[in-house]
Amino acid sequence: MPTGLVALLDDVAAIAKVAAASVDDIGVAASRAGTKSAGVVIDDAAVTPTYVTGFDPSRELPMIWKITKGSFRNKLVFLLPAAVLLGQFATFLIPIILIFGGFFLCYEAAEKVLEWCHVDESTKHDQPAIIEGPGREDEMVSGAIRTDLILSGEIMAIALSELTDQVWWQQAIILALIGIVITIAVYGAVALIVKMDDIGLHLAREHEGIVASFGRGLILFMPKLLVSISVIGTLAMAWVGGGLLVHNIAAVGWHGPEHLIDVISHPLVGLFPASAKLMVGGIAFALLSGILGVVVGAGIAPLVHKFMSHGETQ
Repeated sequence: MPTGLVALLDDVAAIAKVAAASVDDIGVAASRAGTKSAGVVIDDAAVTPTYVTGFDPSRELPMIWKITKGSFRNKLVFLLPAAVLLGQFATFLIPIILIFGGFFLCYEAAEKVLEWCHVDESTKHDQPAIIEGPGREDEMVSGAIRTDLILSGEIMAIALSELTDQVWWQQAIILALIGIVITIAVYGAVALIVKMDDIGLHLAREHEGIVASFGRGLILFMPKLLVSISVIGTLAMAWVGGGLLVHNIAAVGWHGPEHLIDVISHPLVGLFPASAKLMVGGIAFALLSGILGVVVGAGIAPLVHKFMSHGETQ
């Protein structure tokens, strides 16, 4: 009897250890995969506020909530099952999907850079027209959810590329966690950004002294914050898009871009002590990947505009 009880306890302890290891693996993998998606997440947070611009302030939060629910649906209902199936039965397609995703991000980044430089005004992002009407809110929400579907697809694909060593249920849990956390973080931040000027206006009107000054400062700070988010989002898209192209083109057999970055960065990294080489190498790769991303995107942009203008004339 004691022997049987001890054996049973040993089995329970072994199962507990396996479960704990699985939880640790899931946490580490989720962290790694989520970090890889950072550039797309920043872009998502930068793009979404434009969809609620021009509406009555009382409708901003309800619109963001509708977009948030649509984002959950995109990630958990549509993309999650597709990603798990892809991860189990067609992993060879992941690098190809990420290459196309890299091209998309490079194009988006280059479009904004060209707009800033006034190189090609046809790249300029259209701002939502302020046209009143009962259907405009639904139209803007639908547009935001469609944009979220594209960006969420990028997030899921990037995360999935880090999870190929996980079993299907671990992939599902990790992707679901990433989808939930990123959606809450992005749209929580968007809600705060959108309402920050209203908070500042309330403080400036209803209070005096330091609190009122803080409110006025908040109002003045908001345009600068939005510009900063846009710039950071563009840089992140260029870095992530270029990195996706370099890594995944190498994964399908062509190491040219990866080799070129190594050749350029190696002399620079060699100037630093051994303790700093890893950090400097990472910074150099990110910088060179971003430059590559903008160059590739600038080459794609005229083709995309030509295709779009051709489609509009049909």
